[in-house]
Amino acid sequence: MCPQESSFQPSQFLLLIAIPVASALLLVQCLRWYCPRWLLGTCVKPDGPEEPVSQSTPLPEYEAPGQCPPATLPEIAAFYQELHTPTHGQTIIRQLMNKLLVFSAREVDHRGGCLMLQDTGISLHIPPGAVAVGRQERVSLILVWDLSDAPSLSRSQGLVSPVVACGPHGASFLQPCTLTFKHCAQQPSHARTYSSNTSLLDAKAWRPLGRPGAHASLDECRILLSHFSLYTCVLEAPVRQAARKWLQLAVFCSPLVPGQSHLQLRVYFLNNTPCALQWAVTNEQPHGGRLRGPCQLFDFTGARGDQCLKLKYISEGWENVDDSSSQLVPHLHIWHGKCPFRSFCFRRKAVSENEDCSASTNEIIVTMHTFQDGLETKYMEILRFQASEEESWAAPPPASQRPLCNRLPPELFEQLQMLLEPNSITGNDWRRLASHLGLCGMKIRFLSCQRSPAAAILELFEEQNGSLQELHDLMTAMERLDCASVIQNYLSETPRGSPAPARGGARENQGLELDEKL
Repeated sequence: MCPQESSFQPSQFLLLIAIPVASALLLVQCLRWYCPRWLLGTCVKPDGPEEPVSQSTPLPEYEAPGQCPPATLPEIAAFYQELHTPTHGQTIIRQLMNKLLVFSAREVDHRGGCLMLQDTGISLHIPPGAVAVGRQERVSLILVWDLSDAPSLSRSQGLVSPVVACGPHGASFLQPCTLTFKHCAQQPSHARTYSSNTSLLDAKAWRPLGRPGAHASLDECRILLSHFSLYTCVLEAPVRQAARKWLQLAVFCSPLVPGQSHLQLRVYFLNNTPCALQWAVTNEQPHGGRLRGPCQLFDFTGARGDQCLKLKYISEGWENVDDSSSQLVPHLHIWHGKCPFRSFCFRRKAVSENEDCSASTNEIIVTMHTFQDGLETKYMEILRFQASEEESWAAPPPASQRPLCNRLPPELFEQLQMLLEPNSITGNDWRRLASHLGLCGMKIRFLSCQRSPAAAILELFEEQNGSLQELHDLMTAMERLDCASVIQNYLSETPRGSPAPARGGARENQGLELDEKL
């Protein structure tokens, strides 16, 4: 073999080996950049037995948050300073640091105090002695409407309450404070409170707080706080038990005016909590949408399919613009409390010159059915909507004229509940009271399936801003003198100069805003 051949072969060998190896390394690096999940395998399972929920394509009403540059230290300081600046009893709704927040703040001394978020059913009570004598502490109560701050849930878990933050984060007091907010779990024993011991801008780390049902009553969570953090409530039913929660269906649209050719109707599927309804009201304000009629309760189960919404009837002179008369809402969007909605668009039909349609198109009547897939015959809810050009869409009263929401004192509430709960042969029980409050037979039958129909009817009376004297007169007219006597005894024992009796004999409930359940 000649020397030239021997010197040529090693370099040729290196080229033959190096090129494939380099190509393979480059391919592996590309896979690591673009397909990390393929190389690393499936994602890590959570602590629970359920499989993690895959991220589905978001609905049109949701917009995935964009990648925002990290906040600077001055921006973070300004964020917390605004949240903790006293609001003088006002409830503020504002978007701060890409988060939609509802908050109130005040200074508290040794006498204690209470913070309430208007129309949300959320309150924070600082008892006397919680702050040392001679000191003042600034505290804040925050409702977080940012869906990304909610816990990451499995398919078996459902969100049944808002996310609430008490600030400043980590603050502690000499006496435990009481945080109260609403939940919509049908079985309070299935409602489990969670806490994230993090500040509002940090990544959340949600952990269970005590055993299921430890802090939940019929429709309310009450937590004694040793220090301030973030809190919420998750529905966790035991194995082989049905997990259910109450929804409220809210219909919104803009006013129907003369010459208007199109009308859009939006139906929201909300948790049956007052803060969820307020979110929908706030979401509709830029579009001029207003709530049409009372919200309707709906029984929603976690073990069933998606929610169907079918258009069944449109009044003469109108037609559906959409291609389909049926729309679907993914089950998990409702179960995980995403507040989804579905919309229908209607228009006036074109008519000939000789036909007068003014009488038929100056109002619109729509009927829809909604049910979970597989439960069409058993759990159907009928939504009826009616609007006319002659209707007055009066603006809400100014804040100074806003009627006060009354709440029965707990001890009086329990006495009336015990007296009205037993079914009377003559029907002169909670059903008669429901009729006087304007409920139809279908609603009364629906409420009879609840754990305590009498409690539900009394709560409805509270939400209608009725006074104790009005309730006394109503019981007298119903010939329920036992109930009227209990109310009269309470009125005679309440000292003059104290707050209105219906506003709360209970110290922890005094001044709370009412739920809007029915």
